[in-house]
Amino acid sequence: MYSLGYFYCFLFSCVVIPQAVLSKGQLKSLNEETWSDMLTGEWMVEFYAPWCPACQQLQPLWKEFAEWSDDLGIKVGDVEVTLNPGLSGRFMIAALPTIFHVKDGVFRQYRGARDKDSFISFIEEKKWQNIDPVPSWKSPQSFQMSTVSAFFRLSMLVRSTQNSFLQDYGIPYWGSYIIFGLVVISIGAFIGLLVVCTLDFINPRTSYQPLQRNANADDAVIRRKDESEGEYEGEDIIKEDVGDAEIRRRKEPKSPK
Repeated sequence: MYSLGYFYCFLFSCVVIPQAVLSKGQLKSLNEETWSDMLTGEWMVEFYAPWCPACQQLQPLWKEFAEWSDDLGIKVGDVEVTLNPGLSGRFMIAALPTIFHVKDGVFRQYRGARDKDSFISFIEEKKWQNIDPVPSWKSPQSFQMSTVSAFFRLSMLVRSTQNSFLQDYGIPYWGSYIIFGLVVISIGAFIGLLVVCTLDFINPRTSYQPLQRNANADDAVIRRKDESEGEYEGEDIIKEDVGDAEIRRRKEPKSPK
């Protein structure tokens, strides 16, 4: 009985404990919902696409580097841009693969050699301190980059909707363009109507006072014009009366003296 217990203890110490000690770090995949995890602690994050040849060459090396993450005291992650277009816009990814070092929310783009040893020395020797951080206006958590991210997601939504029109419903290209055009016009008209109604609700007289003032000014001008024209007409009538009287006086026979 005791020998069997000793055997299990020996097996546990020889197999389980070494496996726990030799456990390796894991590569963490990030997406639109979990990308903010990299704002805490120290990270190395790769942006890649499955169709990119350079990304395919780097992927096994990046996984080997991730196995050292626990020893280095960091976290290693990756982002597939084809599945997360919003992150592609948020980080302004212009080339693949792109690697960022993140330390407590401060982003720096890695531009060194792409091999495991270079990645490890970059962290151990803190070479990231010699790299200028991403400017605040371009920081992924800024408002403007969040706006860019939203536009990227919208563009992918439009593209997927068009593909659905073409493939699932058999609508031709020109038909999809007409549909999107009508949708854009409808949205613009609705926004314009909403703005007008809102302004009218906030200050109802704002839209009518200038028109009323202009109408009053036009009426005054018309009245002055009518009055002036009346005076001229009156003068013409008086002149005509004087001329007729003079003609009659000349035609009358002169009485003998």
